[in-house]
Amino acid sequence: MAGGLAALLDDIAMLAKLAAASVDDVGAAAGRASAKAVGVVIDDTAVTPRYVHGVTAARELPMVWRIARGSLRNKLLFILPAALLLSQFLPWLLTPILMVGGTYLAYEGAEKLWEAVSGSKHVTPKALAVEQGPDAEKKMVAGAIRTDFILSAEIMVIALNEVADEGLVSRAIILAVVAVAITALVYGLVALIVKADDLGLRLAQRGDGAIAGFGRWLVTAMPKFLSVLSTVGIVAMLWVGGHILLVGVDELGWHGLYDLVHHLEEGVAGVAGIGGFLAWFVNTLASAVIGLVVGAVVVLVMHQVHKRRGHAAAH
Repeated sequence: MAGGLAALLDDIAMLAKLAAASVDDVGAAAGRASAKAVGVVIDDTAVTPRYVHGVTAARELPMVWRIARGSLRNKLLFILPAALLLSQFLPWLLTPILMVGGTYLAYEGAEKLWEAVSGSKHVTPKALAVEQGPDAEKKMVAGAIRTDFILSAEIMVIALNEVADEGLVSRAIILAVVAVAITALVYGLVALIVKADDLGLRLAQRGDGAIAGFGRWLVTAMPKFLSVLSTVGIVAMLWVGGHILLVGVDELGWHGLYDLVHHLEEGVAGVAGIGGFLAWFVNTLASAVIGLVVGAVVVLVMHQVHKRRGHAAAH
C-alpha cells in the first residue's frame, strides 16, 4: 500500500511538473507572439485616442473602457475562433481576408487626410456629443471598435504565424493570452494618454514649485500632443493598411512590388550606424504610399457612389 501510494504521489508530482512546463511554454510562446506584433500595437495605441479627442473629461474613460471591451470581444469571440478555424482548414483564406482589412484601413486614413487637406467641413466629436448626446457617443465608439477590429485581426494573425507549429489547443490558449495582454497594454496606455491633462490640472492646483510647474506643462502640452497623436493615427492607418497589402500581394504570388521595396531597403541597409533604421523607414514609407494610393482610389470610388445615390434620391 505504501509503495502504491508513493508511486501515485510520484505520478502526481510528474504531472505537476509537466503542467508547469506547459504553462512556461505557453507564456514564452505568448511573449514571442506579442513581441512580433508590437508594431501594430503601437499603431493601435496611436489610432484610438483620435476617437475620444474633444470629448468631455467625464466621458473619456467610460468611452475608452467601452472600446477596450469591444476590442477584447472582437479578439476572443470573433477573431480568435475564426483564425483558428481558417488556419486549421482554410489557411489560404487568411491573406485575402487580411488584405480586405488593410484596404479598409487605407480608406479610413485617406478619408481623414482628404478632410484635412480639402478643408471639408465635418462635425467634430465634441459637437456631435453636444448636439446628439449618447447616440453620437455610440457612433464614435462603434467606429473605434470597427477600426480596432482590423488592427486586432492583424495582431492576432501575426501572433498565429509565430505559433503555427503548436497544437490547436496550445494555439488557442496562446492567442487568448496575447489577446488579453495586448488589449490591457493598448487601452491602459490610451487611458493614461487621454487623462494626462486631468492629472496635470490636479498637480497644478494641489502641488507647489516644480510639481505645480510640471502640472501646468501637462495641461498645456496634452492638447497639442493629442492633436499630433491624432495625425500619427491617420499615418498609422495608411502605414499598416499599406503594409498588409504589400505583404499580401507577395504571399499571393505577385512578387514585383515587394521585391522592389526589399531592393530599396537593401540599398540603404549598409549605411554605417543607421542602416537598420533607414531600411525600416524605407519599408514604412513605401507601405504608407501604397496605403495612400489604394485608400485614395477607394475614397474616390465611395465619393462617386454617394454622389450618384444623392442624384438618384433627388430625382
